[in-house]
Amino acid sequence: MFGWLKQRRRAKLLAKPFPLHWDEIIRSNMVHDRHLSAKQQARLRRLMQVFIPEKNWEGCGGLSVTDEMKVTIAAQACLLVVGMNREVLFDHVLSILIYPTSYVAAGTQISQAGLVTVGGQARLGEAWWKGPVVLSWAEAQAGGVMETPGRNLVLHEFAHQLDMMNGRICDGTPELESREKFERWLRSLGPEFEQLVESCQHRHHGFIDCYGATNPAEFFAVITETFFERPTAFHVHHQDAYDVLRDFYQLDPASWSNQTH
Repeated sequence: MFGWLKQRRRAKLLAKPFPLHWDEIIRSNMVHDRHLSAKQQARLRRLMQVFIPEKNWEGCGGLSVTDEMKVTIAAQACLLVVGMNREVLFDHVLSILIYPTSYVAAGTQISQAGLVTVGGQARLGEAWWKGPVVLSWAEAQAGGVMETPGRNLVLHEFAHQLDMMNGRICDGTPELESREKFERWLRSLGPEFEQLVESCQHRHHGFIDCYGATNPAEFFAVITETFFERPTAFHVHHQDAYDVLRDFYQLDPASWSNQTH
C-alpha cells in the first residue's frame, strides 16, 4: 500500500517539467555534470526531481535554505547513484541540515544520571542512519565546483549513507549485488586500507587523504571522494581499487577528461 502511494507521488513529481533555474544552478555549481552523457544528465535530473521534495531541508546557525543550496547538494548526492542499475534515492535519509560553515557537535558520555552533554567538536558534516545528513554549506558549495580537488563533503557523507544501506552498519562495505563482488571488494580494498594506515603512520602522505586511515568506513568515503575528484591519478596508482569502485558506481570518471560537451 505504502509502496504504491510512494510510486504514485513520485510519478506526479516526474510529470512536472524540470525547473529551468535548477538546471542553471547545476551547470554553475556542479562541474561533474558536464562530463556525464546526455542520458546520465537526464537521469541525474529525474533523481533530483524526487530527491529534493522528499527530504526535509533545515537551515541551522541562522541559515535560510535556498533552492541553490538544495540543488547543489542534491546534484552531488545523486551523482553517486546516477550510474547504478537500480534506483537509489536515499529513502532512509529523512532530513538534511545545513550550517553556513563548520559547526560544533556536542559529544556525550554515560554517567549514573544517563547521557550527559560534554565538550563539543568542530565538524563539517556527519551522516546518521534514518537520521539527518548534516553539511557545511561552504564546503558543499566548494565541492561542487572542485575548489579543493580530492575533497568533497557531500560525496563523503552520502557515501556513508550508501555504506549503511547494507544493514545500518557503517563498516566500509556497501550493499553489493553478489557474493563474488563482496569477496572482490574485500580482496582489493582490504589491503589498500592497510597500506594507507601503514603509510600514514610513517607520515608518508599520498594523494589519498590520511583521514581514510581512521577506519574502513572513512576509507570508503575518502576513496569515493578521490574516485570522483582525482580519478586519473587514482586509476594510475590504484587501478584495482579504482576498478572496484567503477564497477560499484557504474561510472568511469577517469575517462571524463576525454569527453567534450
